Amino acid sequence: MQNKIFKAIYVTILAAVSNLAMASSQLPPKQIEWSFDGIFGYFDKTAIQRGFKVYKEVCQTCHSLKYTSYLDLKKIGFSKDEIKAIASESQVDAAPNEEEVVKKRPAEITDMFVPAYPNEQAARSANNGALPPDLSLIVKARPDGANYLYSILTGYSNHPHANVVIDPGMYYNPYFANQQIAMPPPLSQGLVTYDNNESPSIEQMSKDLVHFLHWTAEPEMEARKLMGIKVLLYLIAFTAIFYIAKKRIWKNVK
Repeated sequence: MQNKIFKAIYVTILAAVSNLAMASSQLPPKQIEWSFDGIFGYFDKTAIQRGFKVYKEVCQTCHSLKYTSYLDLKKIGFSKDEIKAIASESQVDAAPNEEEVVKKRPAEITDMFVPAYPNEQAARSANNGALPPDLSLIVKARPDGANYLYSILTGYSNHPHANVVIDPGMYYNPYFANQQIAMPPPLSQGLVTYDNNESPSIEQMSKDLVHFLHWTAEPEMEARKLMGIKVLLYLIAFTAIFYIAKKRIWKNVK
């Protein structure tokens, strides 16, 4: 009798542990080919510009870019007038006047991107206690960051695994920790219209947004990779010269 009881307890515990493991696990990110991958990787500025549009019209309402300035947009093809127009859509605190009163002014191109919320408390209050992360360095802050973000953006589903219980106010996403996330699905078909009047798919918007966020996280990538290639070529040439010199110096030595 005792053996049956212990066996029942064991089976119950094993099932609970198995369900917990299933609920807490997450799928590995989808593997996508990116233009910025590899030693010869480069930035697709057209995709980055489209990704900025997705960020501006969708993500900016919750997520900040505190390490990126408006002037940085010049590096991806925006003109100074376009940047001025983009910056002026947001308000920042002006310098105190003679009465020590702080008023608002339109942001300027030298300002950093204006955050959606004035502080962490306001951000949490607007998002049911969750804190939307800053996206400036998010690609570098997550393992396999580009693929991870793409997987999160395209991984929402209304059909969770049988063993996954979704908490109230959460959304099923098998690529996120515990397979549930507080952020509602941010993208939907037709949510953003590109400049060529194209209505991109969720997958296309996700790819473009990842391109933009990879650029914000590593704007010096192209210069760094170019320098690496130059160094490798220099070392190869230097090695060849030394090898030839060695052969000539020691040619008569047996």
